[in-house]
Amino acid sequence: MASPKKMFQIFVAFPDLGLPSRSLSLSPDLTLHRLKRSLFPYQTQTQTLNSLYFSLNGKPLLDSSTVSSAGVTSSALLTLRLRVAGGGGDGGATGAESRDCYLNMYAVKKPDKVDPNETRISRWTTCALSTEPLAPPCVIDRIGNIFNKEPLVEALIHKRLPKEFNHIRGLRDMIPIHLSPIPDAGRPEMRFQCPISGLEFNGKYGFVAIKGCGHVLSVKALKEVKSSACLVCHKEFSELDKVVINGSSDEVAVLRERMEEERGRLREKKEKKVGYSLSGTKHGVDEKTRSLENVGHDRCGKRFKAVDIAPVNATKEVYASIFTSSKKTEFKETYSCRSLPLGRN
Repeated sequence: MASPKKMFQIFVAFPDLGLPSRSLSLSPDLTLHRLKRSLFPYQTQTQTLNSLYFSLNGKPLLDSSTVSSAGVTSSALLTLRLRVAGGGGDGGATGAESRDCYLNMYAVKKPDKVDPNETRISRWTTCALSTEPLAPPCVIDRIGNIFNKEPLVEALIHKRLPKEFNHIRGLRDMIPIHLSPIPDAGRPEMRFQCPISGLEFNGKYGFVAIKGCGHVLSVKALKEVKSSACLVCHKEFSELDKVVINGSSDEVAVLRERMEEERGRLREKKEKKVGYSLSGTKHGVDEKTRSLENVGHDRCGKRFKAVDIAPVNATKEVYASIFTSSKKTEFKETYSCRSLPLGRN
């Protein structure tokens, strides 16, 4: 029969709980978890007991270890401490971190968080180029960015436009707009609103500008009052005349595609105009008698002569004199006089 193990006495302190120290007689096989429960017999919440831990000479001890395996000897002082969340995993610092680790952690400055509401309001109340508060006269480009006209024109003249605004090539790419200010806004900077619905021009609501008249209206107002004319000046407009201001990426893509199509149509129109000015029809040459270009460069390489297209009843010499100089004469210059061709003296 095995003899019972010898009991020995220890002391337990409670500095974090404000309780007086106690002297206990323990068996070496007693676990620290059971010792903790014996100290609080009426405490039934396991979560509360888990927030407490024993330490010996400043070293945390596991609840699953026995008194002897933890290195507790007779007359030793165990300290019961309160575990603080967010430490080294055991309620406190592990002591393994070095001073350089903390210095490196705080050496890199984290970027300041940007308030999305401030970004949104800034986009709708300031110039996209100069970031100054919006003030008339204002313009938008063909994809919905809003500007103060003066800094945009200056940047265009001095060729200082950023790459994101390279699609603005001249005054034709600027659409003048009319913003309706909020009366007595009580703010140092000017704020604007929809003249029909009264919604503030701050990015919470969608707005469109009408190309023909330049009035800026809210999308809500255009949906409620369905009309093909401007709700302010009653000027007719089409769906293609509406430009979404500060639209989403999909809306900007649609506006950019529309802008390229308009430029393509304008380019074709210019090419047709140039081709018409170079054709013979502008100079009154009948298509039946061939154009001037075809006559000048005949298949045989023959040089163009005016008499070749002379009217039927006209004298060729008289008709040719319209396009050429007068007849050459027999007069020649000598050392004592200068003879001019007839008709020029």
